[in-house]
Amino acid sequence: MLPARLAPVLFGFLLSGIMSGIVIMVATLRTRGFSAQAFDTWLTSWLYSWPVAFCVVLVVAPLVRRFVNGLVKQG
Repeated sequence: MLPARLAPVLFGFLLSGIMSGIVIMVATLRTRGFSAQAFDTWLTSWLYSWPVAFCVVLVVAPLVRRFVNGLVKQG
């Protein structure tokens, strides 16, 4: 088990992996279709994009959280 203080990092890691995987898959299938190269193209693209997505989530998530807190009524 991981310490609770790492929960935001783990959340960002999993969220960025799932989201980037889905988005890359949609884009790959849109451009390649269901071809023999589609899986290889998707996997390669996803492995390159996941670290970028993870870094973006770690930086952007706190900003979005503050923005959302400013838009909703607290109480």
